[in-house]
This record gives sequence, C-alpha cells and structure tokens, in this order.
Amino acid sequence: MNIPAGIVPAIRSMKDFETALESDHNAVVLLETRLAQLKSLVTYAKRANKQVFVHVDLIQGLKADEYGMEFLVRAIKPDGVISTRGNIIKLAKKHKLTAIQRMFLLDSMAVDHNLQLIDRFQPDCVELLPGLVPDIITQIYEEASIPVIAGGLIRNEQEVSSALEAGAVAVSTSNAELWDLS
Repeated sequence: MNIPAGIVPAIRSMKDFETALESDHNAVVLLETRLAQLKSLVTYAKRANKQVFVHVDLIQGLKADEYGMEFLVRAIKPDGVISTRGNIIKLAKKHKLTAIQRMFLLDSMAVDHNLQLIDRFQPDCVELLPGLVPDIITQIYEEASIPVIAGGLIRNEQEVSSALEAGAVAVSTSNAELWDLS
C-alpha cells in the first residue's frame, strides 16, 4: 500500500496531465476522464514513474461495481482508487489496490457519519473535502488512525501548509500553480 504524500496533482485535462508527468511529484490522481483514454493515461504516468490513483466515480463509461473494478484491476492496473462509495473501497482492498475513501465535510453530522464509514469500510486513507478545515483534519486523523489527504478549495500556499500541519499526509489539488510548492 502506497499512500501519496506532499502535493498530489489531480488531473482534469491533457495539458495538466503533461505538466504533472514532467513534475517531481511521485503520484497523480486521474479525474474526469473517459474510459477509452484511461489505459493510455495510466501507462504514460507509470512510464514517468508516477503512482496512479483513479477516481472511479468520475471516470465516464466506468460503472462503479464489481465488474467495473475487475476491469480496472485487470486492464488498467492503477496503484489505487478514490471513491465515495463503500463498495468500491471494499473491492479495491480485495484486489490489493490502495483504497482512498473521499468524504465531504458538510457539517458535524457528516463528520460523525464519515467516521462510521471509515470504521465500516476500513479504507487505507481518506480524502477530506474541503481540505480547508484543519481542526477536522486533525480530528479525523486522530479518531480514525489512518492517513488523511486534504482536497478541495485549497487555493494557496498557506492553505496547503495549514492542511499539512493539521496532520494531512498530502494535499490533492487540480490547481497546477500549487504543484510547484515543496
């Protein structure tokens, strides 16, 4: 199991994909792509010595079920997956992929519910959105005892630093301007 660390480029476009491949980052997240492009994106990223995490829920044409995961594991071969769906987290773990459960922090009830989901599905890591709430990052990290990635709405170096200082192991961002931060 390889948990991404530091800044993790989250790719939404081919231009960003090329920029991320040329970067020093060791991991990338593939967002919002089509199933027909996925295999070649993963292949190119691995050639550039990048770990590849696929956000299963956002891949157009990929069904988030057992057969979709079987296809992903056998044909695409990412290092891990990200999903809001517990069934995908369980299947990823079954297939020995790094399983990152994406969770939205809407209110205190959502935080409590997400802690229950962590306990139930046992992801390898969680990605919290928005990643702008250091106290909640610390709470989830301490209560769940698993690595936390902060993502969503992070716009500047101060917000990256705050998330990392709160205990996040990584910050995922599609803002290419933040990819150059150390």
